[in-house]
This record gives sequence, C-alpha cells and structure tokens, in this order.
Amino acid sequence: MRGAGGSQGGELQFLIGIVMMVAGFYLLFNAITIESRFGLGMRLYGIGGLGITSGTLMIPLIAGVVFIFYNVKNYIGWLLSIGSLVALVVGVLANAQFGLRGMSSFDLLVILVLAFGGLGLFLRSLKYNPL
Repeated sequence: MRGAGGSQGGELQFLIGIVMMVAGFYLLFNAITIESRFGLGMRLYGIGGLGITSGTLMIPLIAGVVFIFYNVKNYIGWLLSIGSLVALVVGVLANAQFGLRGMSSFDLLVILVLAFGGLGLFLRSLKYNPL
C-alpha cells in the first residue's frame, strides 16, 4: 500500500508537516496586528483635488438600496449598491496597516521554522518516490 504522494512511509512526514505548518502559521497570523484609521469623514480616494470620503460613499449605497427595494430588477440600484460596497471594502483594506507584535528573535525563528519547515516536510511527503 502506498502512502502520501505514492511513496511508502510518507504518512508520518505528511502528518508531522501538517501539524508543524498549522502551528507555525497560526502563531504567525496570531502575531500580526492590524490597525485602521477608518471613519466616515476619512478621505479614501482622490480625484484631482477632490477627495471622496467614506461618508460620501454611503450616498450611492443608500440610493442603491432605495432603488432595489422599490424594484428588485433595477440594475442601476444593484450597480450603485455593489459598487459603493466594493469601494468601501477596498478603502478599508487600503488604509489598514499591518505590523508584528513585539517578540524576541527566538520566537520569530521558532514560528518561521515551524511554518516553512512544516511546509517543506508536507511537500516532500507528496513527492512521488517509487521504491
């Protein structure tokens, strides 16, 4: 019976790699901090000298919702609603600032070895190795 990747004995490497990878990426994502300064008066986009704020994007959203509730088949309402929601999400993500929480270099090395060492072990277990 063949194991992971068609090789014999690849199951243990597969399981150890998955466990290391999950633990490492969990610790890595847990160490990332996200800060956003999003508010209704915050400038998201600029067209020339005119700034479009997040509050301004609520106007087409509200108009789109009104059009949708008046007639659900109104394509302009759907376009306004979906377009303004997409613009708001893009604006929030564009204003997000990512950083790492304070940790020692040993902590960072352990996280990176777990995450990427586990990835390498996992990929090696999938490699076809006929015996």
